[in-house]
Amino acid sequence: MTSESFQLFTDRLSDRLREPLPGRYAQELMAPRPISESRFKENPAQPARPGGVMVLLYPKDGDIYLPLMKRPVYEGAHSGQVSFPGGKVEKQDKNLVDTALRETHEEIGVLPHDIQVIGQLSELFIIASNFKVFPTVGILKNEPDFIPDEREVDRVLLPNLSHLKDSNNRGMKTMKFPPYTINSPYFDVEGEIVWGATAMILSELIHIVEDLGS
Repeated sequence: MTSESFQLFTDRLSDRLREPLPGRYAQELMAPRPISESRFKENPAQPARPGGVMVLLYPKDGDIYLPLMKRPVYEGAHSGQVSFPGGKVEKQDKNLVDTALRETHEEIGVLPHDIQVIGQLSELFIIASNFKVFPTVGILKNEPDFIPDEREVDRVLLPNLSHLKDSNNRGMKTMKFPPYTINSPYFDVEGEIVWGATAMILSELIHIVEDLGS
């Protein structure tokens, strides 16, 4: 992919993100089954905490890549899972874009001023941790040197859009969280199962990219 073709992609994606987004329709394609309203709506009695994540796209070897991170094992709802760089809002953040930029720097070492923010995807409520996540879409002109934080990142995964769009790299897995059993669609990325909110955000991204055509 030439710099000119990547710039064209960036411009078209930026324009598309200003239009109505597919939102829940695209998210549900990779949502755990059974699907219920509680998965998408927060409890007014326990308002969800806001958080920001970064969907960071960059060109390499004729394709477009993005970083995901596998979390280390810890006592928490998302232990050992694959996510986007991101986290909860801190006092110093002016807005949720700032949150995504700050967390991306802290977790994988990409400097905020190197990222061109071009828009956002649809917000997504995460029932397991009571978070409402706002995905920011950012662009890098070149592949960065990722510097993963040793405490927060077990490994960085680098799928490209061609891999994610290929249905051969998707599957369905039965998962048990007593007393619940769910069947979850997932992306197979470098041997890791990418499911839940991360897969749902990726699903909307892919839906939008496919809308753009070739």
